[in-house]
Parts: sequence; structure tokens; C-alpha cells
Amino acid sequence: MGEKKSISALVSGGEASAGPPLGPALGPMGINVLQVVNMINEKTRDFPGMKVPVKVEVDPETKKFTVEVGIPPTSALIAKEANITKGSGTPGKDYVGNITMESIVKIAKMKLDVSYAYDYRSAAKEIIGSCVSNGVKIEDKPAKEIYPDLSAGKYDQLFS
Repeated sequence: MGEKKSISALVSGGEASAGPPLGPALGPMGINVLQVVNMINEKTRDFPGMKVPVKVEVDPETKKFTVEVGIPPTSALIAKEANITKGSGTPGKDYVGNITMESIVKIAKMKLDVSYAYDYRSAAKEIIGSCVSNGVKIEDKPAKEIYPDLSAGKYDQLFS
């Protein structure tokens, strides 16, 4: 059984190509680079315009490969949901965007596997914290004001 080779790269969601960094790294392994690129684009199409970490593992003997897709940083997911390009330079004073609690839960579900949180509610609290530091409002309120609502069970139906 040959030693698997793995390549890690940051790609733009849904826009990986056979050019660098993937092509030159995968080409010498004798696998179909286009197949790999297509699989990466298929798996990252939900993250348009975002840098997504991917890892390609190749078995040089059988030419079989797997693609693992990481998750973009929380701040990038928040920016996507809020339709903003970047967070506020002065959070707490200037707000640059607003997202819904549904978006918070959607991001929490994506991040739970890579978070220290033990359930969606605590993952949501981490995302709300990122909203605070990025100057993004939630449900038209400063993000800090969402914590009491969350603790009071106001958004419980979103977690089921």
C-alpha cells in the first residue's frame, strides 16, 4: 500500500482551477486534475467569493483521491450572510451590517464540528460574539442585546 500524498490549499469557493496552487501540485501525481478541481468546486459552491481551506489526499498507486473541505472563518461567513465585504473598523460604535437569527443558526450549524461549543445554542453564542467584534447587528439590534433573548428561549424554535 503506497503512502498517501496530501495537498492543502486555500481556494476561492466554487472557483478552483487547474492553475496554481492545485494544478502544479497534483499534475505530477498522474491524476485527473480537472476531476479534482470539479469535485472541489462542487463541494465549495456554497461559499462564493470566500477563501475555503481544502485538503486533497491522493493514493499515487491507485490514483484514487479524496477532497476534504474546511470551513471558512466565522467572520467571512457573517460577512456573506450580512452582504458586507468586511467588518467595522470601530465595532460597538459603527455598524456595517445586520443579519437574522436564522443566519446565526445556519453559521452555528456549519461551525459546530470545528468549534469548542457543545451544542448549536452555545455555537450560536460564539457567532454572536463574532458579530459584536465585527460591528454587525442581529435582528436590527446591537449583537450584545441578543444574548438575553437567546437565554430566555426566544429563538428556541430555530435550534430544533
